[in-house]
Amino acid sequence: MRTTKLLHTLTIAWGCLWLAGCATSPTPLQYTPLLQPEGASAITEKTGWATRTYAVAAANPLATDAGRQVLQAGGSAVDTAIAVQMVLALVEPQSSGIGGGAFLLHFDGKNTQAFDGRETAPAGATPSLFLDGEGKPMPFIDAVVGGRAVGVPGTVRMLALAHRQHGRLPWAELFKPAIALATQGFRVSPRMATLLASEQHLFKDPAAAAYFLDPQGQPWKAGHLLRNPELAAVLQRIADIGPDALMTGGIAQAIVNKVRKHPGNPGTLSLEDMRTYQPVVRAPLCFEYTVAPQDYRICGMPPPSSGAVAIGQILGMLQQTGAQHLPLVQGMPTADWLHLYTEAARLAFADRAQYLADPAFVQPPAGSWSSLLAPAYLASRARHIDTSPDGKRMQSVLPGNPDATALAYAPMADQPEYGTSHISIVDAYGNALAMTTTIEDGWGARLMVNRGVGLSGGFLLNNELTDFSFAPSDASGKPVANRVQPGKRPRSSMAPTLVFEKGTGQLVMSAGSPGGAFIIHFTAKTLYGTLNWGLNAQQAINLPNFGTLGGPTLLEDKRFSPETIKALQARDHTVVEMPMPSGLQAIERTSTGYFGGADPRREGIVLGD
Repeated sequence: MRTTKLLHTLTIAWGCLWLAGCATSPTPLQYTPLLQPEGASAITEKTGWATRTYAVAAANPLATDAGRQVLQAGGSAVDTAIAVQMVLALVEPQSSGIGGGAFLLHFDGKNTQAFDGRETAPAGATPSLFLDGEGKPMPFIDAVVGGRAVGVPGTVRMLALAHRQHGRLPWAELFKPAIALATQGFRVSPRMATLLASEQHLFKDPAAAAYFLDPQGQPWKAGHLLRNPELAAVLQRIADIGPDALMTGGIAQAIVNKVRKHPGNPGTLSLEDMRTYQPVVRAPLCFEYTVAPQDYRICGMPPPSSGAVAIGQILGMLQQTGAQHLPLVQGMPTADWLHLYTEAARLAFADRAQYLADPAFVQPPAGSWSSLLAPAYLASRARHIDTSPDGKRMQSVLPGNPDATALAYAPMADQPEYGTSHISIVDAYGNALAMTTTIEDGWGARLMVNRGVGLSGGFLLNNELTDFSFAPSDASGKPVANRVQPGKRPRSSMAPTLVFEKGTGQLVMSAGSPGGAFIIHFTAKTLYGTLNWGLNAQQAINLPNFGTLGGPTLLEDKRFSPETIKALQARDHTVVEMPMPSGLQAIERTSTGYFGGADPRREGIVLGD
C-alpha cells in the first residue's frame, strides 16, 4: 500500500531544528538518538529532500540521522560513512555490517579514488568449493547457510584506510551513534520485521535465535525495542583499538570458530586470513557520456566489480540505437525504449559473464578494462540490436572480443545474487562519496558471531563466496574467470557511482543501490532518468524497475501497462513481471545546494542542513 507523506513532513521538521552546516573546525560529536524510525514497510511516497550545504542518504532513518549529526559536527563524507555503516550493521543487519565487504568511491574536490573493501576467499578455498559429491554445482541455499561461503570481511579495514586519508573527526567518535543505539535499544523497523517473519534458516543459529526471537520463539515484530549489547562491546573495541580489534585477537577468533565449527557446512577461514587481509585503493573506472549539449564523466568501481563496466556498456550502446530520441510517455518508459535497453543489457551481461573477475587473477581484454567501453567496440556490439520500428529480440547473444584473440576463459553461468545497502554523501568541504556495502544474501551466511561473554546479540557474517562461479570450468575444461581461488575477490555487481561535468569537473550526482545483479539496472535507470529524461533524483528513483540477466525481460510487478507488455511480446520478448525491491539512494547538485532521493520501496531517507 502507499502511505501518506508523513515521513517527508517529519524529515523536513527534523531538518528545521538544526543550523546550516559550515566548513569550520570540527566539534566533538554529541550524538542524540532519533526516537522513531520510518513507520511503514511497503511503498512509501517520497518527493525528495533539498539541502544547502551537505546531505546524507542511507537505507534507514536512524542511520541517516546519525550521518547528519556527524556532518553537523564538522565531519567529512568518510567520517559520515563510517557512522552510517556502523548503525546499519545494527538496524539493517540483513544487508550489511562489519562481517561483510564494501566498495567506496570518494571524490575530494579534485581527485576520485576507488576503495576496494571486497571480501576475499580464504587460503584454504579451492575451485571445487561449491561442487557436490558428484562434481555438480550445489543448490544455492546449501552453499549459503553455514561457514562454507564466508569470505574474509573487508569493510572495517577499508573504512579505516579511507579515514586515514580523508577523515576529520577522531575514529572513535564515529562509533558513538551505533554504540548508543545498541546499548539503549532501537525499534525494529517494519522492513526488518517483515524479513524476519519470512526467514527460514537464520534461527538455526543459536546466537541469532536468542537475539531475533521472542520468548515464545517468534520473530520480533515491528516496534519492539531491541538491544544488542554484544555488538556495542565489539564496536567499542574497534573504536578504541582500530580495525585490528576485529581482524586479530579474540573477536577474530570468534569469527573463525563460527565458520570452521559449523556442524553441517564448515568453512576454511583462518586467523591468518583475517590478519593479512588488506583493502585496495584503485583508480576508478570512468567513461564519457554525452547528452547534448552537456558532456559528462561517469565514474564507478573497476573490477572485481562488474557494475561500472556493465552500466557504461548499456549506456554507450543505447547511444548507438536512437534510444535518446525516445522520451517518457505519461511518465513511463515505452516498449520501444525497453526493447533497446534490454537488448543492450543482454549484450553487456554476455561480456560480464565472459571477462569480469578479480584483476589480480585475470587479465582484461586488449590489456585494459576500458576496451570494453571503447566507443568503436560498443558501436560494433550495438549493431547486433534490431533497431527497426518492429525490431525483434536477438535469438542468441555471445560475448564480444575487443582484441580479436582466442578467449582464455569460459562464460560464467547465471547465479543468484542478493543483498546489500547503499550510502550517498556530500559534505561541507567539497567531498562526496558513493558506498555500496554488503553481506550478500539476506542475513548473509545466517551465522551470528557472539564471543560468549554473557552478552546477547552480535553481528552477522557474509556469504560472499557464492558470488564466485559455482562451476570452475565448462564441459570442455576451460576455466571460468570468476572461479574460486585462494585470496581472490569474487565478482560483484555493486555500482557506487559518481557523475561529473566533463568540462568543469564539478560533481553532478552520487548514486547507487542494493539488489544483486539488478544493481546494474537500478543504477542505470537512475542515471538515464536524470541525465537523459531530465528528472530529479527522486523522480528517477521512483520510475518502475526493469532489466534482464540475459534471458527474459523482467518488469517490476504491476507497474507496466498491458499494452507495454503486449508490445514487448510482439517483439519476441519473454516478459516476466516480478517484485524488484531496489534500495536506491542518490544526491544531485543543484543551483541552491543539493537534492536527494531515496527509494520508496525501502525505508531510506535523506537528511542534511
